[in-house]
Amino acid sequence: MASKIIDPAGAGGSGVPAEDGVPTGTPSGEPRAAGAETAGPETAGHECGPESAGPGAAGPESAVHESVGQDAARVVVREADGAGRPARDPFLDNAKFLLIVLVVIGHTWPMGLVEGSRTVKAGYLWICSFHMPAFILLSGYFSRGFTGRPAQLRRLVAGVLVPYLVFEVLYSAVEAAVWGKPFRLTLTEPTFVCWFLAALFVWRLTVPLWRVIPWPVPVAALVSLAAGTSTMAYDLALPRVLMFLPWFVLGLALRPAHFARLRESRVLRWCAPPVLVAGGLAAYTVAPFTDVHWLWMSYGQAELGVGTLPYLLVRLGLFAVTALMTGAFLALVPRRTRWLTAFGAVTLYPYLLHGLLTTAAHAYGWDAPLRPLGLLGVALLTACGAAVAVLLSTAPVRRLARPLIEPPVPGLNGSRRRGSSPGTSEPRTA
Repeated sequence: MASKIIDPAGAGGSGVPAEDGVPTGTPSGEPRAAGAETAGPETAGHECGPESAGPGAAGPESAVHESVGQDAARVVVREADGAGRPARDPFLDNAKFLLIVLVVIGHTWPMGLVEGSRTVKAGYLWICSFHMPAFILLSGYFSRGFTGRPAQLRRLVAGVLVPYLVFEVLYSAVEAAVWGKPFRLTLTEPTFVCWFLAALFVWRLTVPLWRVIPWPVPVAALVSLAAGTSTMAYDLALPRVLMFLPWFVLGLALRPAHFARLRESRVLRWCAPPVLVAGGLAAYTVAPFTDVHWLWMSYGQAELGVGTLPYLLVRLGLFAVTALMTGAFLALVPRRTRWLTAFGAVTLYPYLLHGLLTTAAHAYGWDAPLRPLGLLGVALLTACGAAVAVLLSTAPVRRLARPLIEPPVPGLNGSRRRGSSPGTSEPRTA
């Protein structure tokens, strides 16, 4: 079911397509005065809020902030400049950046290290249990305003499809260089982290369809389960597109009031830490006999070697676990502006760039000197991953990488206001 992946939504792939096709790898531009405008893969929706003009107006992701109604008074604040435009919600940007940090950390852990330590594998399972579903849920939330208008479609192509094509070439070239393989470009078969852009492009196009389907979330869950019992190729990351679909559709169904309730309930905030700790203990308990591929959503029943009934039961259990873990994580996300808030508006940069670094790093065995240190070495790798996520979000790096992540496309983004960025988070999107 998976062919050209390195480590799907998880932490720690080897950077090179594993022999069995296992992937290893969850949106950009300079922030505006009121906050960065792009969000990256997962935030590709900030710009597509319910009533927003779409990604272009404010950057791919931040566009979503403009589409809240009166019920979002507690979620969206007005810019101090008196322009009357909705400002970005720091809670959402904080959540996006924390999730992207988990993605990068996960990819710094080689699968050999994950499988060689029960503690590390438990941490890997803990991260993978919610970080990509949460990222995708936010992408769905940011896509609520997508109706397929020409301007929105242009932004979708410029902010998601074009970066996908650019980085497919880059990842193919890096893998060929560091692993000594022949250069092979297959644009319909996403490489490493590029799967998310392909999936986001497809999910966003289906938004109008989910608006007319009764009970969209249950229907999406049935589609996800059915996909896992089927055999399909990895074209356009189809296995993941379908199996992660319920979280995107759930995001479409959420409203600002839902997040407000989650953030303001003291009961939920007090319950969140025990839930996350329990998730960690459960991960440690099942780590020795659990296949991490269950959480990558790129392998179905046949690849996992289980019967239909056990497969469906496990997937239903994973739905429940992921929902609890995602809710607990979001309940603990800082609600106010912090040092990380601005980085949450440009998550497409660390998302797309970190895979190039980890692919090369794993190829040259950068973790080898740290392995003899045991858990201390893992801690150093983890700290390094977090530092890389921050570094790749800084303004100097964004200025250098902007031509790749937000390439000028005549007819698609040439009409944007001077000084504004398409918001690689496709909104103004993962």
